[in-house]
Amino acid sequence: MNTPLDEKTVRSLKIGDIVYLTGVIVTMRDKAHSRVLEFQKEDRTLPFTIYNSVIYHCGPVVKKIGDKWEIISCGPTTSYRMEEYESVLITEYNIRMIIGKGGMGDKTVEALNKIGAVYASFTGGAGVLAAQKIIEVQNAYWLELGVPEAVWFLKVKDFGPLIITIDSHKRNMYREVNVKALRKLAELT
Repeated sequence: MNTPLDEKTVRSLKIGDIVYLTGVIVTMRDKAHSRVLEFQKEDRTLPFTIYNSVIYHCGPVVKKIGDKWEIISCGPTTSYRMEEYESVLITEYNIRMIIGKGGMGDKTVEALNKIGAVYASFTGGAGVLAAQKIIEVQNAYWLELGVPEAVWFLKVKDFGPLIITIDSHKRNMYREVNVKALRKLAELT
């Protein structure tokens, strides 16, 4: 799939689908999410645009070579930490895909459904594999937050595999697997 993603394409995705992205993805963690919402509450203009973007919950390991940045590793971070911010980010900025690990909560699931967006999981511990899919760092913002917390715009090619684990129709693979496991556990006890 090529970024930016459109609603029709995203709504066609179902849990269990495997996708690869080519285009631009944006890394954001806790501090960046919080700052974006501060800007929004204060009606201030962001120094970058994330409208219709793919947000990757990631704190990359980077190295500066001359005037360019090189990504050494960029594995996913646990997404649930961003639950308090994510639904607002999705609805205010029309975010089409969130990438991370571990899933998200009910507020995010509702926002994904409302906007026509999905949550995709990338395998934890595979940060070097992810870095191999990065063609270039297009830009970095808010480096004063620290390198992992900064906002990184990454041009990627065939970034993945990404597994759709929450779709725009409120299906949540994490929840479904948990329900099945609890049912099976009840049968065993």
